Amino acid sequence: MMTRYHRGMELRHLRYFEALADTLSFTRAAERMHVTQSTLSHQIRQLEEEIGQALFNRIGKRVTMTEAGETLLLHIGPALRQVDQALHAVRDEQGPLAGEIRVGATHSFNIRLIPQCVSSFLTRYPSVRVIVEELSAAEIAARLANGELDLGVSYRPAQTDALRFEPLYNEELKLVVAANHPMAGRRRARMVELHGLRMVLLPRYFATRQLLDECFRAAGAEPLVIAELNSIAPMLELVRQAGVGSAGGLDIAAVIGESADLGNEDLRFIPLESPTPQRTPGLLWRRGAPRAVAVKYFATAVRRVVESMEKR
Repeated sequence: MMTRYHRGMELRHLRYFEALADTLSFTRAAERMHVTQSTLSHQIRQLEEEIGQALFNRIGKRVTMTEAGETLLLHIGPALRQVDQALHAVRDEQGPLAGEIRVGATHSFNIRLIPQCVSSFLTRYPSVRVIVEELSAAEIAARLANGELDLGVSYRPAQTDALRFEPLYNEELKLVVAANHPMAGRRRARMVELHGLRMVLLPRYFATRQLLDECFRAAGAEPLVIAELNSIAPMLELVRQAGVGSAGGLDIAAVIGESADLGNEDLRFIPLESPTPQRTPGLLWRRGAPRAVAVKYFATAVRRVVESMEKR
């Protein structure tokens, strides 16, 4: 009796899968992996047979990911990054890395996360020039799509056909008040309690503001927005200044991501609930675009810093 030879899943299957997930094109994925299109297609079929589920929908020439494919991509990412990190460590011995990286980051991540990432990266690769621009999520998505940026640290864009998003972690948005604010002693606050509260928020074109407005509506709350600022640092300073009386004795609050909490003793970050506003930061890059080695290494540095922050 003949038996079927079963090789099982191999690393190359996952590499081919990731390339196709990134490009959503068998032709471009095959070019990236330096194999024929038929070889790539055969490897993807082997992987689907091994898993027992379709990973891609093939409708004519259009390729989209199935739910199973999205789930697999989410979970194999960290494993492949660990392999890449090991290879990077070996290749680092072959010579200095050079070049330039253009990174776009939203305001809250540019306060602490991005400086840590740049510092960590430049410690290992001092010959690379890193250019970071602080932009809104929409601007980052647009500049990535037209090739003006190499990498973004932002939130999942509304349209993902042109961009690839790799989630990094979940972050809560918290109520921020001065140390002498009436709510400063609270351990938690419900969104409905922000009704009528004097607040400074991001402008409405920010994705974070749109998320907050949805939470306010869900809670039946309508805060009194007395100021809109398009950057996190001045928002925090306005809240602090209001607390020390420089803003005419006003009690002003804000809602800002917990990553902006640098331990300032003049400010209090209070968790929110019912509902809890939450965002998922991640890495963004253009689908199908070749990524320079320096860009891949910087992405690895971001993942490493995020991992170390989560362990604290």
